[in-house]
Amino acid sequence: MTGYGRADILYNGKKIHAEIKSLNSKALDLSTRIAPIYREKEMELRQLIQTKLERGKVEFTLWIEKDATTQGSSINAQAVANYIRQMKSISTEVGIEFNAANIWETLVRMPEIMQTGVVEELCEEEWILVQQLVNDAINQLIAFRQQEGVALYEKFCKNLDTIEHLMKEIETYEGLRVEKIRQRLYDRLNELVGVDYDKNRLEQELIYYIEKLDINEEKQRLSNHLDYFRSTMKEGTGQGKKLGFIAQEMGREINTTGSKSNQAEMQNIVVMMKDELEQIKEQVLNVM
Repeated sequence: MTGYGRADILYNGKKIHAEIKSLNSKALDLSTRIAPIYREKEMELRQLIQTKLERGKVEFTLWIEKDATTQGSSINAQAVANYIRQMKSISTEVGIEFNAANIWETLVRMPEIMQTGVVEELCEEEWILVQQLVNDAINQLIAFRQQEGVALYEKFCKNLDTIEHLMKEIETYEGLRVEKIRQRLYDRLNELVGVDYDKNRLEQELIYYIEKLDINEEKQRLSNHLDYFRSTMKEGTGQGKKLGFIAQEMGREINTTGSKSNQAEMQNIVVMMKDELEQIKEQVLNVM
């Protein structure tokens, strides 16, 4: 869900900027900062963004940068003329000479002499351009996300292949483990001098014990989850939560395998599988 987009246009002596960026989020969390002239269109802008972006913590900014000829304050000529008339009238009434040489030093300190400019109104032509501007910024963000998606897909495939390879490595130690368990039990029994035991009953108990440590079901379910994860990635956008659920189920099977693995080599492999799965869980949060 991480992405960034920006677009700019020139219109009527001003440069209009649209910037949009997004981070991971379980839903669409949209915040906006919009120039005053476009505030009346905020709901339309929000709807435009919501129709194109499904999830993510999205920050959208739309602002105006004016050039030097239109930027800054201007002198209120009407206020200047009014103040001068009053000064002349008062000078005549009280008998004080009116000195026009230093009049500007006084005028610039008077209220309402400087004005920030006229109130702008949004015309239809400008609004059409702004909509296109916002669309361009959103499309850039989507393109950014798609590039990230390709990289994530390749990363996930590598993690899944590694887990699958490690799962097959476990099979190498699995058969040896059964023989080690059997031999260890017989060695312990042989140490008990003068104690007789039912060998048939021992075999039954041994079979029961070994069945409890059997991980064939876990391996099969994990293999199914790996295939399901791969097929889900190919279904298109909007599968992030589903991939997260599948990763959780993969974790259950790996954890169960670890709890049943009472051999150091198998447990080391399980740790490596967990490491690969953790990488998937971290990155799956960035999937739509």
